[in-house]
Amino acid sequence: MSSPPSQVAAGSGAHVVRNVFLLALCQALAQSGNVLIISTTALAAQTLEGRDFYWTTLPVTLQHLGVMLSVFPAALMGQRRGRPFGFGLGSLAGITGGGLCSLAIWLGSFSLLCFGGLVMGYAVANMQLYRFAATELAPPQYRAKAISYVTSSGVVAGILGPLIARLTPDLLPHQFLATYMGLVVLHAAAFGVLRLIEFPAVKVEHASGPQRSLAEIATQPVYVVAVLAGMVSFGVMSFLMTATPLAIVACGIDAREPPITIFWHVMGMFVPAFFTGHLIGRFGVLNIMMLGIVMLVAAVAVDLAGIDVWNFRAGLLLVGVGWNFLFVGATALVTTAYRPSERGRAQALNDFLVFGTTATSSLLAGILQQAWGWNALNYLALPLIGIALLALTWLRLARRVPAGS
Repeated sequence: MSSPPSQVAAGSGAHVVRNVFLLALCQALAQSGNVLIISTTALAAQTLEGRDFYWTTLPVTLQHLGVMLSVFPAALMGQRRGRPFGFGLGSLAGITGGGLCSLAIWLGSFSLLCFGGLVMGYAVANMQLYRFAATELAPPQYRAKAISYVTSSGVVAGILGPLIARLTPDLLPHQFLATYMGLVVLHAAAFGVLRLIEFPAVKVEHASGPQRSLAEIATQPVYVVAVLAGMVSFGVMSFLMTATPLAIVACGIDAREPPITIFWHVMGMFVPAFFTGHLIGRFGVLNIMMLGIVMLVAAVAVDLAGIDVWNFRAGLLLVGVGWNFLFVGATALVTTAYRPSERGRAQALNDFLVFGTTATSSLLAGILQQAWGWNALNYLALPLIGIALLALTWLRLARRVPAGS
């Protein structure tokens, strides 16, 4: 039986660490599956439809669309039925989606691969809620660190996902079949670990307490800026990351290079998470988010400087670091904008907008890479980064204006 929130949050340090560690392990397993999909799917689509096929990123885009469609039911399910039930359904969706993708490879069906990606969206929507669940397992003063530690588990994903992507494509007669079967195993393992976590019990006041309208929550300056920053961080990251495997191959580099480059990218995304929470506590959330913007601009500059292997690796590494600082900061910031009874809708709207942006950017990435090329994609990323810069500057200035002035 789950412990009451007060016991989980205020219990022994070992109890808190155990729960956060297990949640981080679930994140590592599920995120490994996500990295696996990103490293593999565009290339798998090319094997099914041909190298000049424009819609190679469509299965990944449909996964993001699935996330966008799933965030409200997933968040509300966790609030009303509890995290174990909600996250368990997410893992089962991951197992099902991985099975459908495996069947798609076996049958040579691109449409089924797309449907498998759509089903995977529900699993990824739940995985994205792990970072919010981390704040429920720790005392308030450690929430930013809990988010950071759970996010840092992506380091494991950055090793395991590309490793599976690199070693499994040719293990079975159908190329990439073993890869997608590995996706099933990862989500099955996550399902098992989730059973070991003692999540706080659902409190009546958290499920049905006083709530403001969603419009009132969403129009708060802090909420607006946090959501915009999250949209930009994931949008730019998805835009460049999804196109990178295609750009590498288009530039004549060995097709075995994309998993290595994705490894560098995922390390950039998640290694900083070991200390991002500490940095936020010391320097403030807005300063760390600004640093994330600087990193994203630096990534674009490296990408535009050349098309050598190390341009791709360093550029995607910087994209990962920029995403980490901006997204972890945005997550910490958005949790200050709603009450416990409002968390389901507030978190769901945040992720709906973030992954709507991600779905759009991932779809455009494949099309524009084929039509306009790698440099054009990087130039198009700059206006998005500019939006985040303007939003953060506006919030910083607004906080300096005395109340009532």
